[in-house]
Amino acid sequence: MNLSGLSLRDLEYVVAVAELRHFGRAAERCAVSQPSLSAQIRKLEEGLGLALFERTSRKVLLTPRGEAVVAQARVVLEEARRLLSLADGSDGGLTGRLRLAAIQTLGPYLFPHILSPLRNGWPDLTLILSEGRTETLLEELRDGRLDAVLLALPVESDGLVAEPLFFEPFLLAHPAGHRLCATPTLSLNDLDPAELLLLEEGHCLRDQALAACGLSARGGGVHATGLETLRHMVAAGAGCTLMPLLAATGEDGRPATVGGLVEYRPFGGSADAAPAPGRVVGLVWRVSDPRDRGLRDLAALLRRTLPPGTQSVLAQRGE
Repeated sequence: MNLSGLSLRDLEYVVAVAELRHFGRAAERCAVSQPSLSAQIRKLEEGLGLALFERTSRKVLLTPRGEAVVAQARVVLEEARRLLSLADGSDGGLTGRLRLAAIQTLGPYLFPHILSPLRNGWPDLTLILSEGRTETLLEELRDGRLDAVLLALPVESDGLVAEPLFFEPFLLAHPAGHRLCATPTLSLNDLDPAELLLLEEGHCLRDQALAACGLSARGGGVHATGLETLRHMVAAGAGCTLMPLLAATGEDGRPATVGGLVEYRPFGGSADAAPAPGRVVGLVWRVSDPRDRGLRDLAALLRRTLPPGTQSVLAQRGE
């Protein structure tokens, strides 16, 4: 097969099927009929002389050689986007489609605050939003399946740009009427490790909570799959947990108290108190992305539109 028989559109089809593991959904993403997509992929496989996918009635799997082809196809498509960026004079600005993801403990609570500024700042930009865990999102970012990720810093930044946006404090979520209600100024030392509820392994928030409380990776005996389950475990009286500030607020802007069964307390409150626990939220993208200027503009916009209760990273640094 020579270059004249290879098209970028065919590579887009292959990458879509590889990501979605489904020919029908891949066709929908690519705005083409499934028979056309399937036929083009078959034609590409014949031209390359190898099978890219294992096809069964229930699932689609990449072959070992198909994985290598898909990885290179992502590189080719990324470079093609870079070429178009140079050709259309956008000079690194945000145009077309932006695949933006956030960690699961942040996305549902941050997206409502930033979507309006994003739409106003880039009205012609098509946003594709998703969520996941830090490790998975960084892998997808490096592979070109995502364009930018919102997560807690720091991260392993080899080949990536990480721009801090804001500091989000953690609150203590405890059952209504808990003994800590009578504590005037709350500190991490007031917590009973035996009462601490955590997310299951794989969530960065779990590690942050353990580190803040000075506990080992085995600290906490009860685990939850997500923040909403964790909140309801607190409401049920199972214990206490560290809750990111944005997750402690409902869609109406009021504390998410689960019918008055959950209360939230800030940490610190005095000049000599230890720094309040929390996390620095940042925007991360690939160094090689041709839209670097636009992504930096996006980070600057998000720093200017801080969600209520969060703090400027510049203020955290004393600048």
